[in-house]
Amino acid sequence: MIVRSGSWVYAEEVARPVDIVGLPYDFWYELARADDQLEPGETAQPLGEDGLLYYVRFRHAGETVPRTWPDSAGYDTIDAAMRSAETRAPSPITWT
Repeated sequence: MIVRSGSWVYAEEVARPVDIVGLPYDFWYELARADDQLEPGETAQPLGEDGLLYYVRFRHAGETVPRTWPDSAGYDTIDAAMRSAETRAPSPITWT
């Protein structure tokens, strides 16, 4: 589920989307588990207080298909995910 959307500008003229999605599971842990790639003793990242982890998406921003592919680690708050996105974008992000 998309919880926050924004855009940044590439090459001073092309608007590019970014969003934050909230998932009720640790995406990277579940991917490794499905592929039988978990390290011994590896556990899922704890969910945030609201039962979600938040991920940044650049490549698939705006897509609403049930399955998604995030571009970041999971964060326990929306604000933490937004700060991560802001450090990775080459120009300021305008959040809506």
